[in-house]
Amino acid sequence: MKTLTKLGLAAAVIAAPSLGLAQDGPVPGTNPSTDTVFILNSVLFLVGGFLVFFMACGFAMLEAGLVRSKNVTMQLMKNVALFGLASIFYYLIGYNLMYPLGTWSIEGVLSGVWGPGVLEAVGVTADAADDYGYAATGSDFFFQLMFCAATASIVSGTLAERIKLWPFLIFTIILTSIIYPLSASWKWGGGFLDGAGFLDFAGSTVVHSVGGWAALAGAIILGPRIGKYKDGKTVPMPGSNLTLATLGTFILWLGWFGFNGGSQLAMGSVGDVADVSRIFSNTNTAAAGGAIAAMILTQVMYGKPDLTMVLNGALAGLVSITAEPLTPSLGAATLIGAVGGVLCVLAVPVLDKLKIDDVVGAIPVHLICGIWGTIAVVLTNGDASLGTQLYGIIVVGVFTFVVSAVVWFILKMIMGIRVSEEEEITGLDMAELGMEAYPEFSKG
Repeated sequence: MKTLTKLGLAAAVIAAPSLGLAQDGPVPGTNPSTDTVFILNSVLFLVGGFLVFFMACGFAMLEAGLVRSKNVTMQLMKNVALFGLASIFYYLIGYNLMYPLGTWSIEGVLSGVWGPGVLEAVGVTADAADDYGYAATGSDFFFQLMFCAATASIVSGTLAERIKLWPFLIFTIILTSIIYPLSASWKWGGGFLDGAGFLDFAGSTVVHSVGGWAALAGAIILGPRIGKYKDGKTVPMPGSNLTLATLGTFILWLGWFGFNGGSQLAMGSVGDVADVSRIFSNTNTAAAGGAIAAMILTQVMYGKPDLTMVLNGALAGLVSITAEPLTPSLGAATLIGAVGGVLCVLAVPVLDKLKIDDVVGAIPVHLICGIWGTIAVVLTNGDASLGTQLYGIIVVGVFTFVVSAVVWFILKMIMGIRVSEEEEITGLDMAELGMEAYPEFSKG
């Protein structure tokens, strides 16, 4: 019996090469078909898109964990509402501003809203059924929408615990339909920053700094929480649930593989897939570098490691590598992320000295490390110019901050953006929504 088994295995080994030749599909290394490229590119957009969508859950959990229990429901409401508004208004206005002459242009608004064929494959016609184009337009729109929504999520946490719901949502509409799409079009829509050679692979500046600048403008005009700064000292206001905050961080970490990996924008060749795998690895190690650097630095500065700083350190590393996750080695990516973690920890006390109250630390993570990550491109990408990178940072920063400040100021004058002192002390859950996240704990 053993002899027969050995003979059978030997026959299988001999037959294996001929069986392989009989399989359908291209031989590895040859050019794939148009159909295959179209499908793989579309799948990358879709998979990357739903990973970035899951980051909405990450932002919600992170913010719910870092605010006080009396404001948790409000943060959850804001995150759900802002995603819904971003989805609608990026479709109605923002996508066309970001990609002029795109699939549905201004003259096609009505057909875009009501027509059935607006998200068909690019180039599909009765006369050219095989000319599919680059990828399904629905997959591209879906992917780009997720980035737009992520930008709005950045603003939510900074302004927590004292901002009214509806003024915040109105700002979200303006941010996702006008501010973000316009600034993003300058790079990703083939605008003047792209023509100048400005490099931002997945959005350290285009997404994260834009959200950070908008949050900074709002925080300055809104003012700090009651009791945050007393007699020249910063009063700690611990979050309600570090378990949720940690869960949110890991969800964001996971979503970043879609954020950066999907930004390769192609998966139809061996080289593209190899690049995506490299991006995944660099993205992961940058987060690790940021987390460990933040843990070591808080141990040195405060005598004990600070979990909230470590969580933000990981996110800081992720933001830092987002501008160029392809060209660094694993070692360089780790160091880029580690510098981001250090900058995040050092930026928090600076903001407190300036009495800029950022509840979840979004400004150090997304703005400061977005700037750092964009500058760091020159360290590993030979096509990058420091002057051009700084030019792009300044142009996007000035535009976003000024326009955001004007919008916040107008909202403040027209309808007010801050709840009353009594409502802030009571908590926005009951004052604005009439419901609590943890009602059993407040009723004794």
